[in-house]
Amino acid sequence: MQNFTLHNPTRILFGQGRIADISQEIPAGARILITYGGGSVVKTGTLNEVKAALKDYTVFEFAGIEPNPTYETLMQAVELARREQIDFLLAVGGGSVIDGTKFIVAAIPFAGEPWDILAKHAEIKSTIPFGSVLTLPATGSEMNSGAVVTRRASNDKLVFASPLVYPLFSVLDPTKTYTLPTRQVANGVVDAFVHITEQYLTYPADAKVQDRFAEGLLLTLIEEGPRALQEPENYAVRSNLMWTATLALNGLIGAGVPQDWATHMLGHELTALHGLDHAQTLAVLLPAMLQVRREEKREKLLQYADRVWGLREGDQDVRIGQAIKYTRQFFESMQVSTRLSDYGIGSDAIPALVAQLQRHGMTALGEHQNFDIARSQQVYELAV
Repeated sequence: MQNFTLHNPTRILFGQGRIADISQEIPAGARILITYGGGSVVKTGTLNEVKAALKDYTVFEFAGIEPNPTYETLMQAVELARREQIDFLLAVGGGSVIDGTKFIVAAIPFAGEPWDILAKHAEIKSTIPFGSVLTLPATGSEMNSGAVVTRRASNDKLVFASPLVYPLFSVLDPTKTYTLPTRQVANGVVDAFVHITEQYLTYPADAKVQDRFAEGLLLTLIEEGPRALQEPENYAVRSNLMWTATLALNGLIGAGVPQDWATHMLGHELTALHGLDHAQTLAVLLPAMLQVRREEKREKLLQYADRVWGLREGDQDVRIGQAIKYTRQFFESMQVSTRLSDYGIGSDAIPALVAQLQRHGMTALGEHQNFDIARSQQVYELAV
C-alpha cells in the first residue's frame, strides 16, 4: 500500500427529510445564493423545500447551470454573488450543479482571471463556503474536492481540485431521486461504476481493504442498478445507490492505491466535441480501454473477473475477455450504449479527438503515466 493522507471534512446528512436540517449547518445571518440547473428541482418541489428551510436567511437564486457546466454560465453567477455580497452558497442538484458551484466559490474571491483556475491550475487561496443538496447520485462531487468545467468558446473541458472546495455539508435524501428520468438514473450508475474501476483496475498494491471496498461497491451497483430502473420508488435500492455513488469518489477507495483516469480524460473530449453525456462516454470507452490494456492490467482484471463476476476457472485470457464482455453487457442492461457508432460517431471523428488530447497535454496517461497518444487512438478506434 502506498503512503497516503486522507481527510474528508464534508458532513453528510443522509435520509428522508434531512433538508429541514440545513439551517443548523449554515451561519446565522448568511447571505445565501442557491444554485441549480434546468428547473427539475422547481417542478419536484425540492427548491421550495430548501427555501422553507432557509426562511430566516436572505436568499438569492441562480438557475440554469447546465449538464457539463460551462465557464460562461458560471461567471454570470460569480458576478451576481460579488454584486450581492454573497457569503454562502447552496448547490441543489446533481454533480454538474455541485461542480459548477465549486468553481463559483473559488472564482468569487479570486484575484486574477478565473479561467486560470482550470487552464493553469492557479492556486486557490480562499473560497466562499458552500453546501449541497444532492438530487442525482453519480459523480461523488457532494463529498470530494474536484470539479470539471467546460468552456464553450474553446471546446475545453478541464478539471480542477482544491481542499478548499469540499462542501461543508451535503444532504443525501434518496426520495429526491424517485422522479429522475431513466437516462439520468442509468448514467449515474455507470458514472459511479467507472469511478470505482479507475481506482481499482490498475495493478496490485497489497491494499486489501481498498480492494474489498471497491468490489463491494461494484457488486452493489450490479445488483441494484437494474432494480432502480424497474422499481423507481424502492427506498432501499435508491439509498444503496446514492451512498455507493458517494463512496465511489470521496477518497476512501483511492487512498494508498494507484489510480488511472485515462478513460475519463478520453471521455472529456467526446463530451466537448460531440455533446455526449459524461456517463455515455465512459460506457463507450471503458470496455475498449480494458481491451487495449489487458496485459498491463492482467492481475487486477483476473481479480475483477473472480471477485466481481465469479469467473474463477479456465484459461486466464478467456476469463479476462469474459469480464470485459460482462462489463459491456451491464452497461447495456442499464440502457446505456457502448459503441460510438450508436451515437452516430464514426472513425472520421477520431483525428479531432486525438488532436484535442494533444492540445490538452493528455499524452502520458494512466497509472504508469505511459499511456500515449497512439494507444489513446487505439481505444477510440476500438470504441467505434
